[in-house]
Amino acid sequence: MIVTLIVICEVGFWVLLAAGLATRYLLRMPRTGLALLLCEPLLEVLLLVVTAIDLKNGADPSWRHGLAAVYIGYTVGHGHRTVKWLDGHAAHRFGGAPPPAKPPRYGMARARHEGKVWSGSVVAAAVASGLLLLAAWYVGPDGNTDSLKSWIFVAWRAAGIHGLIALSYAIWPKKAPEGEPEQPSALPARDPEHVPDLLVRHPRKDEEQV
Repeated sequence: MIVTLIVICEVGFWVLLAAGLATRYLLRMPRTGLALLLCEPLLEVLLLVVTAIDLKNGADPSWRHGLAAVYIGYTVGHGHRTVKWLDGHAAHRFGGAPPPAKPPRYGMARARHEGKVWSGSVVAAAVASGLLLLAAWYVGPDGNTDSLKSWIFVAWRAAGIHGLIALSYAIWPKKAPEGEPEQPSALPARDPEHVPDLLVRHPRKDEEQV
């Protein structure tokens, strides 16, 4: 049941995301679209509640419960960046906003970018660990919580591997080819890639004429 719910939550994430972006930019209903996007965390709350009820009803802690905690952690650590990235592209394609900035490809700018992405993995591992420890406490000392605790190691091992990959960009920075700048030029502050969704706006006519 838990694995099925994880699949449903994953599918629901993309369905809500597509519906929210289509409502915002195709149907020109930004508030309704934003409301749909804000429903995304409810899927993780549902998964968390069902997992807790499953344990409360006497289910033995297993890899399925650990996987649920890791999935929730990943969504917390990386979900917002995914939504923001797709919203920036939708705003550009359908809303007339400037194109989203591409991540830097070379030098220390690339290393800093990879470090920011890695910080999401750290958040994911921390959230998953907290949920797993809470689940182990919820089960109590009489239950077998080894499977839950083993997923803490899995979460931090994944974050550690990602951290080594991110660190490699700082130790061995990739050099730009001859004649190509190390990082792209900055876009205006109104770029949806760099500002909260609620602050994304179209350029005024006087700005376009400058």
